[in-house]
Amino acid sequence: MKKILMASAAVALCASAATAEDIKLGVLLGFTGPLESLAGPMALGAEMAMKEVSDSGALLDGSTVTPVRGDSTCVDSAAATAAAETLVTSDGVKGIMGAMCSGATTAVLQNVGMPNGVVMISPSATSPALSTLDDGGFFFRTAPSDARQGEVMADEIMEKGISSVAVTYTNNDYGKGLADSFQSAFEAAGGTVTISASHEDGKGDYSAEVGALASAGGDALVLVGYVDQGGSGVLRGALDSGAFYTFVFPDGMVSQALEDNFGSELDGSFGQLPDSEGEGMATYLGMAEEGGFDGSSAYSGGAYDSAALMMLAMQAAGSTDPKVYKDKIMEIANGPGEKIYPGELAKGLELLQAGTAIDYDGATAIELIGEGEAAGTFREIEFVDGEITTVRYR
Repeated sequence: MKKILMASAAVALCASAATAEDIKLGVLLGFTGPLESLAGPMALGAEMAMKEVSDSGALLDGSTVTPVRGDSTCVDSAAATAAAETLVTSDGVKGIMGAMCSGATTAVLQNVGMPNGVVMISPSATSPALSTLDDGGFFFRTAPSDARQGEVMADEIMEKGISSVAVTYTNNDYGKGLADSFQSAFEAAGGTVTISASHEDGKGDYSAEVGALASAGGDALVLVGYVDQGGSGVLRGALDSGAFYTFVFPDGMVSQALEDNFGSELDGSFGQLPDSEGEGMATYLGMAEEGGFDGSSAYSGGAYDSAALMMLAMQAAGSTDPKVYKDKIMEIANGPGEKIYPGELAKGLELLQAGTAIDYDGATAIELIGEGEAAGTFREIEFVDGEITTVRYR
């Protein structure tokens, strides 16, 4: 009898080993380009979720998850597409955490994600145009659309008693989409936009752009740009010339790099970025600190959540096939079921294995609406004594 039991155990072990696999997930971010200072903490957040799941041994009969990085450059759609093609065709990823910027995300989705049936969950692509794109059910995002950010930014400015602003925006889908959304909301609230002008990234001199903005005037300059590129170039020109003294920063400008490079020159300036507070975020920040990176960096928590959603959906579907597990993502994100937070991915996997429903709240209080859209909240920030400080959440 003992021999029979041992033989049965051996057969079971072999069967389990045969079904376990090393699942590869793409981490497609702008590791070079105008937002490279944000890419590191985002990648580390996603990879921390993957390690947490691998270490648990609870995913699909003990499967492990390996991250594979790809560089979208953030703004070069051709480079982003090529990087994504490599991830899918050469590396065989079962999903892509990314891309990072809206234009690159759109290109990758249309040229790689949809044709190959690969799930993409972006923590940071915020263009309103992505809301109406026919994605075949393969695209989700954990950050809210800039249609909402424009409204929040308009409210902040009006609440501070500022009634006229100049706007400069990076000349791409993200910049134009957010600038238009903001202007519509600000003017509807009674504000005046003196000028809304685009700028190109990668220039060495922005004096002409700053001159046009200064001529139009305004009580503040809304800088819809990238902190590692043209946004900071226009900002430096505006400060050096005295054209503006108060600046409004949306998500693409809120970074440690802004604090490091400008410090107290920006005291009194303010802005916002998609972010959340509460149990999930507090736990995530602690995990990130222990992991040696800044979890408060823009979209880092969303990157953890993006990766977590894919892995939990695989467990719920019993499959690593994106065409199958994509149908479980909304269910995992919205419940109803037991709340799951960062550090509890093993618990979530075990509950799903037992047939128990979960509601993944994650670091960013995930709630998906419509076609994979995030409802989202925003963190309002202000520069005080040269440092970015949190004012409140809205």
